Parts: sequence; structure tokens; C-alpha cells
Amino acid sequence: MFPRIFPLVLVLPLTYAWFPGPGGPVVGRQGSGETFTVDFQDGVNAQDDTSKKPNSALYYTTDGGTPVAHPYEYQRIGSDGPLLLQDVHLTELFGAFDRERIPERVVHAKGAGAHGYFEVTNADFVKQYTMMDVFSENGLRTPITMRFSTVGGESGSADEARDPRGFAMKFRTRKGIWDLVMNNTPVFFIRDAAKFPHFIHTQKRNPQTHLKDKDMFWDYLSSNPESLYQVMRLFSDLGTPYGFTHMNGWTGHSYRWIKEDGSWVYVKLYAESMQGIRNFTIAEATKIQGENPDFATQNLYESIENATYPGWTMYAQVLTPSEAETFKYNVLDLTKDWSAEDVPRTEIGKFYLTQNPRNYFAEIEQAAFSPARMVEGWGPSADPVLQARLFSYSDTHRYRLGVNYMQIPVNCPFAPVANFERDGAMNVLGNQGSRPNYLSTLDPIQLPKRPYVDETHQQWTGGAVSSLSKVTEIDFAWPRIFWESLSETDKTNFIGNVVGHLGLAKSEHIKRRQVALFAHVDAQLGQAIADGVGVPVDSVSFPGYDTSTWTNHTVTAVGSTVDY
Repeated sequence: MFPRIFPLVLVLPLTYAWFPGPGGPVVGRQGSGETFTVDFQDGVNAQDDTSKKPNSALYYTTDGGTPVAHPYEYQRIGSDGPLLLQDVHLTELFGAFDRERIPERVVHAKGAGAHGYFEVTNADFVKQYTMMDVFSENGLRTPITMRFSTVGGESGSADEARDPRGFAMKFRTRKGIWDLVMNNTPVFFIRDAAKFPHFIHTQKRNPQTHLKDKDMFWDYLSSNPESLYQVMRLFSDLGTPYGFTHMNGWTGHSYRWIKEDGSWVYVKLYAESMQGIRNFTIAEATKIQGENPDFATQNLYESIENATYPGWTMYAQVLTPSEAETFKYNVLDLTKDWSAEDVPRTEIGKFYLTQNPRNYFAEIEQAAFSPARMVEGWGPSADPVLQARLFSYSDTHRYRLGVNYMQIPVNCPFAPVANFERDGAMNVLGNQGSRPNYLSTLDPIQLPKRPYVDETHQQWTGGAVSSLSKVTEIDFAWPRIFWESLSETDKTNFIGNVVGHLGLAKSEHIKRRQVALFAHVDAQLGQAIADGVGVPVDSVSFPGYDTSTWTNHTVTAVGSTVDY
């Protein structure tokens, strides 16, 4: 072994003496050559240009850009010997393949998306309530990216599963990124933030069997009656929409529109499909899941490919703080809707999807939506679930995509970014150059004018309360409204959908508890489901409408909700 190495050692001094030789790189030599600088963006631009070219215009290379004679070749000893570690093409190939998958989203893992634009149609209305630049003039078009998704399924699950749908929008405004993280439902299953991880666990897989578990599913829902309106929407045919384009979208949460003087109103946004509402029955959804589990993804892609661009009309609902104080529902309760009769809807814009992604992973899987991405004139309410999402969504993307996920092209703002956040994995946009990474007096950064102050318009009093909501009669108001709004056919489908699912739960106790909640909505509904799943109907009662959902003092709960 040593004799083979010795000649190499002798050669090294000669090699060192040769580099850099005449005509070689100027690095390290003094008094020769010219000033030479490198623009590292050239490499980025070259790879971006390359990604747009067909294979016929390119030669096969390594990740470093060096040509490789054939992608299937590998180096070995003779015709039957072991492979060689020096085959850097092969090791690079497997190293990349082993890392192709990034962590999927814990929720909303299966989805599809596209790009398009939002156009303002009623700037005069919006400007009464907010300084948001994106709504400042009629006809203003803002580029958007949208992603639709199911909630509970894994990345390879069926599009047509019975599930709510995510309805997320990314606006690339002149004043920065604004994300609207909506759903195809006006409410959700929870209003207490800490319940979310527990709820999602019950909708996924049993930790022992690794199977979907009907007892887990209904155990949570029957223990948390505030979920009932969302449960009823889910088990109607709305729970299996015909793809992604035949459904509406809601912010769910109340947000705040804010003006330059700091005055504000509560606002909810609602997107109405121009394609109309269309749903599958359970039989149709089951059939399509088996025949084409990617039906919604394909339908969206082909609609745009065929230039049948899907569109929605955006509406706003507004309540002043004083109106909110006397409103029939707590405006911070995510389980309550605002009806158009109680709070009129006003059109503010339209949006269309006109461009399919060139690469799904780059533009949709890596798209990162978070309600924390806000612009001037748009702010969060004190909705507990929204407050938690402000952290959780951005933190999910830091985990999935890395701390510099906003540098990924699909997430990158069109507005300039200048701050003191530096370094971290995959920092690829120059790391903010040579500017100081602190508030420097040597090279001071400009500080923008504060757009408004909240201190005179949002004030709270009280101590730190360990908070948990209480179920009252008001939590059955929307379930009753929804049930009465269904046609006879829809009612029949709903009962069949629930019986087919709840009936598979093994626990009689869980069945009876859920049936009792349905019976509290409507006696005939409860009896029909009870007959279907083979349990008696029990009676339940709850505090009246005048009981507050949340208290300003700590109340210790024995079960999932206070006094239930």
C-alpha cells in the first residue's frame, strides 16, 4: 500500500508549484491581473433559464453542472465485482433520491393549486374601513397563488374523502405578502386553540392499529358539542364537493380592517364560486375515490389547461366593535357563522385561476401559507384559534421547508425585504448582502412611518385566565338553522351518511352520546339516526342563551368542555 502512495507524495510539490501557473487563476497573486468580481446571481439565473428548456436542448450533467456520459451507468470492478465509492455520480444520485421527500403537512397534506389574479371591483366600499393597498383602486390586479386541500388525509389520500377543504390564497401585493388561509366552510370544529392537535389526532390513525378509527373520531366530536354545526355540514353532501372549483371559501375567523387613524371594524371574507355549488353523493364519492383518487387535482389542472379558468367573487361582511358587542353570537367564536341576513355581504372583487404550475413541487408543495402574513390595514382579531394559527402555520413551514422558506420563489415577496435576519439553512438570495445585521448608526436603515396605533381602540382588562369554553344552547342555533335549510333529499342523504359512519363505531356509549346531540337539534333527526345505529335516544340539556361562552376567570373542567 505505501509504495503506491509514495509516488503521489512526490508529485504533490510539483503540482503545488504549478498552481497557479501562467495563465491560471489570479486568486492569491499580487501585482498582476485586473480586479475580478463574481455575481453569484448568474448561477441562479442560469439554472432558472435551464429549467424552462426542453431536454432536447440540454446535456445530462451532475448537480455541479459537469457532463456525464449516461445516467444509467455505474462504476464497478470488472464484470462481476463491487461498485466503486469514487463513482460520485452514483452516490450523488442516491443521495438526492434518498432526500426527495420533505415532511408533508400534518394537516392539509393532499392538495392541488394554481396561479392567477385578484381584481378589485368595489374600492369605494373597502376604503371606508381599511387602508389596505391591495383594495385601493378598482381594476387593480394582484397576482395570487391558490392551494386547495383536504384536511385529514395523507399526501397520497383521495381528493374526494369526506373532509373539509382548505382554500388558501397568497396575494403578492405592492406592500408585501398577504395570505388568506380559508376553508370551504364558514366555521370549524373548535373554538379553543389547545384542542386542535387533539382533535386532529382523532381524525387520523389509531396509534396501535394505524387504521382510521370511528370510535376515536366520534369520541372527540360527541365530547365537544360546539363542533356540531361543522359536523352537520361535513356529513351533508357538502362534505364531498365535486372537485375544488365547485365550492365556496370563507375566512371563518373574524379579522380586523384598520384605517390610518387606527379605527377598525371586524370583517369576514367570503368567496363564492362562479362555477356554482356541486357535490357528490356518498355513492358517487366512494366510486370516484376508487376510480380516480386524484379527481379534484385533475379537474382543476384540466380546467385551466383548457382555458376554462375557474373564478370566484369575493364578498366582505363588516361589524363595528359596538355592533359586535351586541351581536347575537360571540364574534371571536370560530364555531359561529354570520348569516347574510344578519350581516350583509358586499362584493369587493373577483379572482380567477389562469396558470397551472410548471413544476408541482416547486410551486405548490413548497407554497407556504400563513395567517401571520399580513399587510397594513389587515389585522387579527382576538379569536383564540386564529391567535394560535398565527404561530403554528409559520412554524410548520420553518420545519417543513427551513427557516428561509420565504426565499423560495413561490413564497418570495415582490416587495423589497430588508431586516436583520441572517444566515440559516438554504439562504440563497444574497443573505441581505454586506449591510449590517443590527440597528447600526454607521449605516442606518430607514424606519417606515407607523401606519396606525391600536392602543386607544383595543384594550383588555383582567388577569391571566386558564380559558376553556362552555357549551350552551346557543351552540345549537346554527345546527338547527342548517338542518331546516336542507331539502328532503339532502336530509335523507345526511341521515344515511351519518348512520353509515357512526354505525361503524364499536362503543355504544359514544353512539348514544352523539345521537343525543343530534336529537337536541331535532327530535326526528335524532330518532332516525338512533334507529339506524341501534341505540336509544337520551335527553341532554345545556345552559341558556344568556350564559357566556368564555368566562373572565379560571374554571376547572372535568371533561372536554366546561360542565359537560
